[in-house]
Amino acid sequence: MTSRVEKVEAVGDWVHVHTDGVELRLLLVTDSVLRIRAGFDGDFAEESYTLTTTAWPDRLDEFMGAERTRVKPHPIDIDDRRDRAVLTGGRLRVEIEKDPFRICVYREGVLIHADVVGLGYLEDSNRRRIHSSEISRDDAFYGFGETTGSLNKAQKLITMSPKDALGYDPRETDPLYKHIPFYLKMNRTTREAVGYFYHNTYECDFDLGRERSNYWPPHSRYRADGGDVDLFLIAGPGIREVVQRYTTLTGRPPLLPKYALGYLASSMYYSELDADSDRAITEFIDIARAEDVPVDGFQLSSGYTTQQTEAGPKRCVLTWNERRFPAPEEFFAAMAERGIAVSPNVKPGVLEVHPRLAEFAEEGIFVTRSADAAATAGDGAAVGAWWGGRGRFVDFTKPAAREAWQRWLTEAVLNKGTTSVWNDNCEYDSIIDEDSGCDFDGSSATIARLRTVMANLMCRVTRDGITAKDPSARPYIVCRAGHAGIQRYAQSWAGDNSTSWESLRHNIATILGMALSGFPNHGCDIGGFHGPAPEPELLVRWVQHGIFQPRFSIHSVNSDNTVTEPWMYPGCTAHVRDAIKLRYRLFPYLYSLMSRAARTGLPIMEPLVSSFQDDPACDENAEDFMLGDSLLVANVLAPGANTRAVRFPSGEVFYDFWTRRRYEGGQNFELPVDLGSIPLFVRGGGILALADNQLDNLARDEITDLRLVCAPDRDGRFALYEDDGLTRDHEDGAFRETEIEMTAGERVTLNITRRGHYRSTIENLLLDVIRPGRCPRQVTLDGEPVRQILHRGHFDAAEAGWHYAPELGSVLIKTPDPGGDLAVAISFEPVEMLDV
Repeated sequence: MTSRVEKVEAVGDWVHVHTDGVELRLLLVTDSVLRIRAGFDGDFAEESYTLTTTAWPDRLDEFMGAERTRVKPHPIDIDDRRDRAVLTGGRLRVEIEKDPFRICVYREGVLIHADVVGLGYLEDSNRRRIHSSEISRDDAFYGFGETTGSLNKAQKLITMSPKDALGYDPRETDPLYKHIPFYLKMNRTTREAVGYFYHNTYECDFDLGRERSNYWPPHSRYRADGGDVDLFLIAGPGIREVVQRYTTLTGRPPLLPKYALGYLASSMYYSELDADSDRAITEFIDIARAEDVPVDGFQLSSGYTTQQTEAGPKRCVLTWNERRFPAPEEFFAAMAERGIAVSPNVKPGVLEVHPRLAEFAEEGIFVTRSADAAATAGDGAAVGAWWGGRGRFVDFTKPAAREAWQRWLTEAVLNKGTTSVWNDNCEYDSIIDEDSGCDFDGSSATIARLRTVMANLMCRVTRDGITAKDPSARPYIVCRAGHAGIQRYAQSWAGDNSTSWESLRHNIATILGMALSGFPNHGCDIGGFHGPAPEPELLVRWVQHGIFQPRFSIHSVNSDNTVTEPWMYPGCTAHVRDAIKLRYRLFPYLYSLMSRAARTGLPIMEPLVSSFQDDPACDENAEDFMLGDSLLVANVLAPGANTRAVRFPSGEVFYDFWTRRRYEGGQNFELPVDLGSIPLFVRGGGILALADNQLDNLARDEITDLRLVCAPDRDGRFALYEDDGLTRDHEDGAFRETEIEMTAGERVTLNITRRGHYRSTIENLLLDVIRPGRCPRQVTLDGEPVRQILHRGHFDAAEAGWHYAPELGSVLIKTPDPGGDLAVAISFEPVEMLDV
């Protein structure tokens, strides 16, 4: 317990706070990020697999290499008074109250954090480390990585102890698969947001005002099983600002290959067939083509590794079942011929009956027994429950294990013909002995400390293996588990969800929570993974929602022996097909958002509270969301619905994507829907990029015709990003970024500027400028008048011209893409007949 300050002193860039309990050290990492570290372990060791930005030397700097950037700390001025020490620097003021002790932090005069006197920094009888912060009943809490239930976690208890949570309840199960100890607190009166990132890999929990006591003010509590209370307090005031600063600390996602945004097919059924799984999968792709359903990937479940062992048929990682896949190289070649990227499932556990166990054990790659276990059973590998029996687990904190795994992964998987891997079951939750040993890059630590980072390190090894095998290829890694920073390596999904309307509805908040936790490339299995087959209406509605998830995969292991596929209900196939084709039309917009996420860490699929932070009515909305800045999605999520209620954010204007009906913000509307309805709304000021030629395979098909839907109710801008989508040439400048700047008014202008060296495949531009009831007087391109074409059929057949479509309420402007910059002006200025 820490109750009073004994001394405050500057030591280099740090401020040391000596108390009657634990010593604390403070550092201003940037002008808006304050590090507060309570050194319960006493050594203040810097040894992080997590941070990509530091302002101090770290034992793992060499391992992190180019992933890590060293910055110079922001200077701090100290005013050490009798009752408090006041630290000022950047945009923050920190007051260290001495007796009783607490730390308060202000951003430009606004209190954004205060410790709870007497509860601030504690170690309980179980050596759990605790930090308590004052909160208000007006505070909302978002983030926390991957969770179930509501988007706002006020008065909830959140546990971060990753589990293999098969068939979880989408409202109540806690925890799920990730360990991301980061959240945002937003005061619903001031609308100010602040981020809390606890830099600690131990399992932990968060009490967000659930517990109450008359002796203490309302407060939140962070409690970790070990390690220091190492808090990075991230000032806002905007939610987006906090997310960007958090991802500066823990890393930004890679720009994934473009096929990662396509339909990723999967089912455990195919890899579990008695024989000829390879032919069944290629036939599935051929059926998709025959059904006119676009597809880009196949996530290959682990049944391909099944081997006959002394305990019967078992999954044995890094092997191939020869009856199911007699010639893996030929299978991968056949899939590549069809434009399909295959992502084989790879697991970090090795069964005791694995035929290669002795080979693996000889390399010393496994997590080891604890001292207590070794005293009774001798030295050796720790053993825990695994798929099909007892198993051992790879220690990815050991350099030799990483090197060996990369070699075996290359031989057994990558050399068969893929640059994509699906890392699965990486939670390590079945190692019950928390004192089991890990190498920790030569420093030794327990699995209790390091289990949460194993998935990150496994994905890094996978990335390095792909890059070593094919330096020009863009790796595509999928992973279910992960600690803070996992966004640097992988796309992910919320594991083995159940088939229900509840899952469809509540999984949205799970994805949005990940987006606010610095992880934009996320999704949930479409149709539900576990349980009976989805009913026809549920499948349609789930696909209609799923097409907006950054990760779009239909994946199942249905309990009734069915297989969830787009065409499983012929009467509904047209609706499913139309939805998937809409996703492919949205590809240029989605790919540009993925590029933005790689640069900034910002969400692709974003909660309304983040997009419209000044509107209190958005605080609890976890069903509607923004896709980028321009498109509001309000899907139908209830069975038998014939209307959908939508409340549009205040101060905004939206247009129905399909009909162009105008909606004023701050109002509620009840909209008619049928089974084919996908309610979408273009935001005033928004610019939406669509492929106007049909794409069926993102890896092979090229965008030749681009439509830009523009809503010039206010000024707006959008950056369209293009590259080859498959290689790493973009890292050397082989990309094209098209900046579209729109100015609103009686004279609407679109200034299009290009940069980069990629030769775009776009040949034709169609500008779709929403202006219901107002036909322009003139349209110019680069100052030259464009011919107006009154007849729609003649316009469609023309190479260039403009046409006003009254039924759509849009000005349509066609032109060949000039390849360079372009200035468009559309004059809506009124014309007096007497002046004509």
